[in-house]
Amino acid sequence: MKQTLFIVGARGAGKTTIGKLLAEALSYKFIDTDESVQATSKMTIADLVEQHGWKYFRKLESQILKMVSQSKHIVSTGGGMVLSSENRDYMRQHGVVIYLQAPANILINRLSLTPENSQRPSLTGKSILEEIEEVLAEREPLYCECADFIVDASLATEDIVNDIKSYILNQKNKII
Repeated sequence: MKQTLFIVGARGAGKTTIGKLLAEALSYKFIDTDESVQATSKMTIADLVEQHGWKYFRKLESQILKMVSQSKHIVSTGGGMVLSSENRDYMRQHGVVIYLQAPANILINRLSLTPENSQRPSLTGKSILEEIEEVLAEREPLYCECADFIVDASLATEDIVNDIKSYILNQKNKII
């Protein structure tokens, strides 16, 4: 059984919130790659990108992904983790990939409530509406490509956690 669970999705999809609750429900350890990048670099993602650029950030993000992938871990990935084909392949080969899928209007509403600009630098320099729609259009096929299981992230948090937990437990039963 692939024991690492990777949660992918756009900013605002609820990866961290769902990941923490799911880790508690399954008795797994929770890891957030964005938090790990910040702890490793000792700076915010915005500062890291400003000082070293997106390419450096993406390389560090990929290194962190491999470092934190362990048995009985739930790994909440940064929204752009799927941009690298190497990362998509790695997650598929080393775990179960859960895609929290949400339409742009849900993501925009959530991000408007907690903008966290220091942690979430603009990717395009456009308004949040234009950016989310553009980024989602680019990444949606990549999220779907690597996902073992797609969950409607607009559902209630409890329902999302229960859907993923049922899927994971069902996968374990198929292997036994």
